[in-house]
Amino acid sequence: MPKQAQIDLDFAFYKYLRLFYIDKRGTIRNHYRDLSKKFLDFNNPENPNSFLRAPQYEALEMYIFLKEFLQNEPVHQIFDDWYKKKDRFANRLDVGLEGEQMDLFGTLNEDEYKSVFNKMKNNAQLYPNYIFALTMGTGKTILMATCIFYEFILANKFPKDKRYCHNALVFAPDKTVLEALKEIYTFDKSKVVPPEYVNLLNSHLQVHFLEDAGTTLNTFDNSMFNLIISNSQKIILKRKHKEQSSLDKMFSLDDFESGTVYDEFADLYEFDSPEDEAELTVNQRYIKLTRLQQLGIFVDEAHHSFGDQLAKDMGTKKANNSLRLTINQLASNLHRSGTRVVACYNFTGTPYIGKKVLPEVVYAYGLKDAINNKYLKKVDLHDYTNPKTMEFVRIAIRDFWEKYKDKRYEGMLPKMAFFASTIDELTEELQPAVEKILAELNIPLDRILVNVGDPKHTTNDEIREFNRLDTKKSEKQFILLVNKGREGWNCRSLFGVALYRKPKSKVFVLQATMRCMRAIGDIQETANVYLSKENLNILEDELEQNFRLSTEDLKGNNNGKQTYEVRVLPPAVKVNLKRIHKLHNLVEKNPPQGINLKIDSVDTSKYRLIHTVKRGLDSKDVFTKRTTVVEDLTEQREKRQFSSITLTAEIARYLNRSCLEIDKILKNTQEGMGGILNAVNEYNELLYDWVIPQLFKELFELEAYERKVEEKIELVKEPKEGYYSVTAKPELVLNVSDPEVNKYAAKSFHVDTYCFDSRPERILFMNLLKSDEVEKVYFTGMLTHGQSEFFIHYIDPDSHTVRRYFPDFLVQKKNGTWVIIEVKQDNKFDDPVVQAKKEYASQLAGASEMKYEMIRGTEAANGIYKPLLK
Repeated sequence: MPKQAQIDLDFAFYKYLRLFYIDKRGTIRNHYRDLSKKFLDFNNPENPNSFLRAPQYEALEMYIFLKEFLQNEPVHQIFDDWYKKKDRFANRLDVGLEGEQMDLFGTLNEDEYKSVFNKMKNNAQLYPNYIFALTMGTGKTILMATCIFYEFILANKFPKDKRYCHNALVFAPDKTVLEALKEIYTFDKSKVVPPEYVNLLNSHLQVHFLEDAGTTLNTFDNSMFNLIISNSQKIILKRKHKEQSSLDKMFSLDDFESGTVYDEFADLYEFDSPEDEAELTVNQRYIKLTRLQQLGIFVDEAHHSFGDQLAKDMGTKKANNSLRLTINQLASNLHRSGTRVVACYNFTGTPYIGKKVLPEVVYAYGLKDAINNKYLKKVDLHDYTNPKTMEFVRIAIRDFWEKYKDKRYEGMLPKMAFFASTIDELTEELQPAVEKILAELNIPLDRILVNVGDPKHTTNDEIREFNRLDTKKSEKQFILLVNKGREGWNCRSLFGVALYRKPKSKVFVLQATMRCMRAIGDIQETANVYLSKENLNILEDELEQNFRLSTEDLKGNNNGKQTYEVRVLPPAVKVNLKRIHKLHNLVEKNPPQGINLKIDSVDTSKYRLIHTVKRGLDSKDVFTKRTTVVEDLTEQREKRQFSSITLTAEIARYLNRSCLEIDKILKNTQEGMGGILNAVNEYNELLYDWVIPQLFKELFELEAYERKVEEKIELVKEPKEGYYSVTAKPELVLNVSDPEVNKYAAKSFHVDTYCFDSRPERILFMNLLKSDEVEKVYFTGMLTHGQSEFFIHYIDPDSHTVRRYFPDFLVQKKNGTWVIIEVKQDNKFDDPVVQAKKEYASQLAGASEMKYEMIRGTEAANGIYKPLLK
């Protein structure tokens, strides 16, 4: 394939966007509002109380990055600026990615750039359209809720800022997924929202869950904080053939803005005429949506969309009744009525459509990563050549029963799902076979549950049982289904899937297989999938097309890593540390008379609104003249006009002093009340950037002091389950019983297994272990999720929040002194965060009469360690 064509298929811009964000994170945060920084810091996984998983947080980072730093630009414009290093991408680095069809320096030639840009631009909509591709089980629904909460908090604080959504419309592809989306508003907001904003959401959020066709949308025109959850079928407009009577026309909602709604969109959607009141209500909802300001649209189609269906939903393939047409027409009507769709945020399970990367993906977290990082179960795939019904059912059930019969997970019985192609196949073949095998194994037949979507075979009681499968009360274990794999069925206690007949839809094999992969419990469990050889081949193809994975990847090979059970060795190792608590005491001062605020000395140029017009060609063209016109439009800025009363009240609110006292101070300043009012009414920013800080310095003094607290800390806590599960490559693992280290065991091993992150760490450990200058050496960089009390607090230079850092080694020398050692990759050695860790670790080590040393990875790998022990 020519390189240009390959680039068009393979170029994943979202990877480079993420690299740019990581490289420039500190600079980027300087452009964020303080409230955005606070929201991110609250949800940062390094915060011990944070709730979001790493992929959810990374997606949230990119969500806010697009909004705050890139101003909600469409993806093709962002790519264009990135490629040309324009505007905020001016200082980006040329970085190549392994596996990308780019040269060593991560650059595209002009033809390749045009190919990618045109694909993006051709897919562009009237509104910014972003795709977040997070695989099943990583928490897309909670992520969606978090983003909506963020929007409403920022919109409340900055109602005139066009970047923030005042209202949110959430689209589900079908009724089953619609039910799952209830979690958006039933979810405990305090887990992802800073505590001071939870009451704001609880009191202002208006939820409209459009579950039934007859439910009207009761939003107030131009209102805010409406959360509307629906599917496209309940919003889309339909054709009306029936002639209306005069009375119908009088009370109809059809005529709004420009003529008859049904006629306007009839040919576009190609739907049959609405014959009842329920279908008329659908149009009432549509009209209500066109009367809401700054609407954000959130699309959740990941539960069942792959391949062609995903292409239709994402707008890359034309479809007369697609979800995308619904959104596009809604955006068009909002635009005509003077309001707008802020953006459309699509949450899907894969960044790929067949061999192509979806052009508007801005973040992706793949199936393989989710398995390797234990967000999903691992999978054992069983395939059988030309199986007959009875033998397949017998083999699958016996294997499943051997593995799971006496176990419970989070108090729930493990379950196995059998998928049949048709209802007749289930009732005439599958169900009798399952009943016979259960009888052979003395398993009660009431462990079977049938759900086929037909009231002749599935009662209301069985539907209720199906809905409560994931509870401790459920006694059902063998679930017989027809086509339930594609409808967003989420059952964490599902441990087995069996599918031997070839279904009509090939993608159904993939959908059914993934049903059993949702994680359960604290340890990564293994699910079992039983397939015919034919279905296994189909699964292989579908994995390649939709995830670019193989069945080996699905099994969770983890890049050669294995899971090890790490147990604590008695006696528990404890170390004395002196933690430094830096405290500040706020002391009130008596303000002097006649304070000079020095307002005249403030540089106000940064507050001015300057308009520049450049006429002519590029200034580098010596053959043409270029004129530049600059005008000051500061007078046109929106300004709050303070009076002496409102100015006094605003300052008193910030400084927590009485209004009478503040009024007296302001009148006695050298500028006087009138001078201060003139300045802050000209530039509102002066009040917060200068006046209030200057008054704070005159009214208060910060006294800083340190307090050292000595603690006896445990290097490792006793695990509740008896052991900790740690994943590592076998060549980087040392067990206390290994001949290589066994004779030195008395010098180390507070746990029975050390799982090193890198080869330099392992080499350094062996050198320290064998050194005559070392009394004890413990590897402490392995357990970093609350399993150890040996951590160091530091302040992150980017977020200015307190983080925890777990050093790699704790070494006791022969003379009894201790050394804390950290191994860092050479390219990370001078990173600001790494240096911040070093600074605070050195302070703690000094207070505890220890020494802290940081060593480069190349030095550790080459055996350069002796200077650490001096």
